[in-house]
Amino acid sequence: MYDVCVQLLHDRGVELEDIAECAKLLQKDYYPDLTLEEVLDGVKQVISKREVQHAIVTGINLDMMAEEGKLATKELETILMQDYSLYGVDEVLAYGICNIYGSIALTNYGYIDRVKPGIIAKLNNHEGPQCNTFLDDIVGAIAASAASKIAHGKEKGDSSEK
Repeated sequence: MYDVCVQLLHDRGVELEDIAECAKLLQKDYYPDLTLEEVLDGVKQVISKREVQHAIVTGINLDMMAEEGKLATKELETILMQDYSLYGVDEVLAYGICNIYGSIALTNYGYIDRVKPGIIAKLNNHEGPQCNTFLDDIVGAIAASAASKIAHGKEKGDSSEK
């Protein structure tokens, strides 16, 4: 399932390095020597979790179904294609990913969802036919969770998250 998720992300224009860049941004002030390779390892570990894989597959499939006009209701299709601001289900799916990694991941996600750096801004620009209503939040949640994993693992005296 990991490979399926990485391929789905790739097919939608997201590389793991893109997510790692966002996660690194969240940790750069705390760990200035942090390498992209270390962060990429954290991203891969986050995507290795079954719950995260399920969120990726579900969210991307809903985005794709909206693009293809295959949702059961036109109302939901319109909401997803417009990334309607009061539709919060995409954020709720992202919170599910972050909840695995604790309060740091949730606060990181809130920040990254507001700032929208790198690939997240590109996904959120609403240009073209691709629906990214779920994808931008999923990418943000993976980045936030990887940053949280790094923060927990680098705490002095704490080896539980390494």
